[in-house]
Parts: sequence; C-alpha cells; structure tokens
Amino acid sequence: MRVATWNAELTRDGPGLLLRDIVRGGDAQVDAAAQTIAAVAPDILLLQNVDYDMELRALIALRDLIAAQGLRYEHLYAGLPNTGMATDLDMDGDGRLGEPEDAQGYGAFLGQGGMAVLSRYPIAVDAVQDLSGILWRDVPGALLPGVNGAPFPSAQAQGALRLADVAQWAVPVLHDSGPVTLLAFHANAPVFDGPEDRNGRRNHDQLRFWQHYLDGVFGPAPDDRFVLLGHANQDPHRSEGIKAGIRGLLADPRVTDPVPLRARAPPGDPPEATVNWPRVTPSQMRVSYVLPSRDWTVSASGVHWPVEGEGARVSELASRHRMVWVDLQTR
Repeated sequence: MRVATWNAELTRDGPGLLLRDIVRGGDAQVDAAAQTIAAVAPDILLLQNVDYDMELRALIALRDLIAAQGLRYEHLYAGLPNTGMATDLDMDGDGRLGEPEDAQGYGAFLGQGGMAVLSRYPIAVDAVQDLSGILWRDVPGALLPGVNGAPFPSAQAQGALRLADVAQWAVPVLHDSGPVTLLAFHANAPVFDGPEDRNGRRNHDQLRFWQHYLDGVFGPAPDDRFVLLGHANQDPHRSEGIKAGIRGLLADPRVTDPVPLRARAPPGDPPEATVNWPRVTPSQMRVSYVLPSRDWTVSASGVHWPVEGEGARVSELASRHRMVWVDLQTR
C-alpha cells in the first residue's frame, strides 16, 4: 500500500476559481498536478494547499481529472479548514482587522489552501476526528507568545485562537488487511512574524500536538495501525524555527521515519529535501513527512523529484513541493 503526502499548491485568489480552472481545462498547473499524482500512483494521498468548498466540487473535479490519467480514487474526504475563518479579532497585533492574518489560519477566504484525502479504499467518514477546533492555549505546555509580560497580541485573541493553522484530522481508512488511521496535518510556517515568534511557537506546538494526541491527552489514541503524514513546514536541521518540535516528532518511538530520498539528487542538493523555494536560503529543505507507526514494515519510500525530461517539466509546473511516498506491507 503506497501512502503519500503532497503540498500541491492548488490554491487560487478567490472562492470557486480552482473549480473554474479544473472544469474549463487547459490550466497548465492543474494538468501537471494530475499527471504527477498519476505518475506516483499512491493508494492513499493527503493533499495540502487545495482550496475547499462545502460540496467538494473542486476535489471531485480534480479526482475526475486524475482518473483521465488512469488512476481512480473512489473515496474522498475533506473537512472545513481553519484557513480564512474569520475571528473579528486582531490576531497579528498590527492594529488592523479583517486581514488574512486575522483569520484562524492565514487565508483570503474561507477554505483557501485546505487539505483533502483521496483513497482507493473506503474512508470511515462518520468516524473521522476533526481536531482542528482545539485551542492553542489548551495544548499542554503551550508556547504562547508574549510581549513585556502580556499575552500577544491580546488575552482575548489567545482565548480564541485555534492551534491548527489549516487542519488536523484522524481519518480511519478501511483497508482489506485492517483499519489504518491517517493522522493528517498541515502546520504553519515558523516565520513571517516579529520578535514575539508567534508563528515559530505555534509551529512547534502544532508538531508537538501529535505526541500529546498519541499520549491520549485529547481522547483515545488509535488502537490500530496509523500513519502520521503532512506538511510540517519545518526541516529538522536547516533554516529557521524551533527545532525541538520536528525533532521530537521524528524521534518519537511510536513512529518510524523512513527518510524518503529522491532518486537522483544533483551533487550538493540534499536528497531528503521535499521543496525548492528559490528565494529562500537554503532553498531546498525537508518539510513534508510520511511517518508510519512502528508496527508497519516499510518496503520502499521516496521523494518524487524528476531531474530531466518531461517528468521534470511537469514536476516544476505542478508545485514547488515534491510528493513524498512510502510503501507499506499490508500482510
């Protein structure tokens, strides 16, 4: 069973525009995304940065576009993300209201840049745990920001702010060999803030959250096999951020880190990198992860990063991020 995660960057500037681009056809990025998914052919795929609508019309249209490439996903799940969810509060402390930064998660409209699961196996939708409503302040040991001894940006804001910038779910998938729980997430970037380090602290706690979840702090932890996967926005060694969050997650004895690698990394490029941000130094980092529980046997893993030919062109068109996949033995 191949399980994958990918920040596909299928987000647009307004509601309904992604659906428009998929349905009318001819959008180079959308077509490249469908080709990339079909090339890797995961059995279960978690997509990040894909715009959400209540009837999942964009996701269904994307599923059908992928099917035209020869890969059919019969089962879909997407929940309302925190992105663009209005708070009517000043969440970034700049004295202005109603900006994308003032939503529960950064977004110009409700649902911008959400998440979705596409699966060849049934999803127990009624049993999904949507953990996206948990408040940041309710996380044990939360690293809430402060300035001059006062809560930043305000006590009222901290009392309303959710932990998840996008979403965090526990999604049961019904495989023939037994149930598998996907622990799915998309953490915010640990930068783009001020000396209070609001985003860096929140990123740390979003990653630390999963260890608390497995400890049973937020309800019963999975009693079956699980796969923790998503976009951490954090490299354990490179660039900015509080590294204790991602390092603690990767070192947790309840998960396995297969360290997926790209097949042919040019000299000097980190083979475990999952993104290329041209305007960032270093530009290539590992920020997306698939971490199976210890009771899985991993047979293969990789980062889909073609370096030449048509595959490389398609990959570049689709997203700055690369799909991370892990093959798991189911028997």
